[in-house]
Amino acid sequence: MNQTGSDNKYNLTLGAKSQKWHEKAVLGGLTLNGLFAVVVVVAVFGFLLQKGLPALQEIGLKEFLTSSRWMPTSPNPGYGALSMIVGTLMVSVAALVVAVPWGVGTAMFLAEVAPGKIREFIKPTLEILAGIPSVVIGFIALVVVAPWVARTFGLSNGLTALTGALMLGVMALPTIVSISEDAFKAVPNEYRDAALALGATRWQTMIRVTFPAARSGIIAAIMLGFGRAVGETMTVLMATGNSLALPMQEFWGIKIPNYLASIRTLTATIAIEGLDVPWGSLHYRSLFVLGAMLFVLTFVINFVADIVLNKAQGGE
Repeated sequence: MNQTGSDNKYNLTLGAKSQKWHEKAVLGGLTLNGLFAVVVVVAVFGFLLQKGLPALQEIGLKEFLTSSRWMPTSPNPGYGALSMIVGTLMVSVAALVVAVPWGVGTAMFLAEVAPGKIREFIKPTLEILAGIPSVVIGFIALVVVAPWVARTFGLSNGLTALTGALMLGVMALPTIVSISEDAFKAVPNEYRDAALALGATRWQTMIRVTFPAARSGIIAAIMLGFGRAVGETMTVLMATGNSLALPMQEFWGIKIPNYLASIRTLTATIAIEGLDVPWGSLHYRSLFVLGAMLFVLTFVINFVADIVLNKAQGGE
């Protein structure tokens, strides 16, 4: 008996040590993965900055940010990216205006209301939508949406910021719906049961209990959808007309974005000019500056989203 007891104690000690080693190994692997992701991000930004720094030194950051004259191949070249920055923000923000109410409403319907058969039909449909190549979405914009925009607003050309925003909103929809639905499903059923027990209707429970409880996940879904819109290339290249003019108009003496004008985004400029630019030229290095601007813009979006998310979680 004593020998058996000693063996059991020895086996338990070995098991505890083995479990600790396994936990340390898993923790070390996760830490390395996290550090690797950080290193990759820093390396990408460093590469963009290293390639674009000569252009920044020669042209100056002020011209890139404040001038809207982008004419790299002119005898009197200009490297102002303001119109492209404005165009990128215009279509991305407007895409959220289209996608967020539609996407969050669809996610709430799927998670809280929809019967099983309807859910089984809508979910695969959204997954198919997410898998459609962006060039196909852009082609649909060319042959369907752009003519409709031109007829509706009496324009000669329907390749406008509005057309690009509508298509980006559709493209961001699957991301927002999927993550928002997971956020709604993660809310404990006890919250719903307690609200219903206190006399709340099903609608009141969804709006005043489930939605606030899922707020952090919904914010994350919106920010990911915004990042999807900012980084899109082919669709905006085909749908927005690629005009380098600053898309602003006066309204009661105030300059506001003109969504019925053609625009060009940062991503579209890199895609259009990146293949034909002379290697190592000032124009070539200026495109890396645009890439760095896009990187910084995405970083700022994620940083703001993280702040908002932490505040939302702190207020729950």
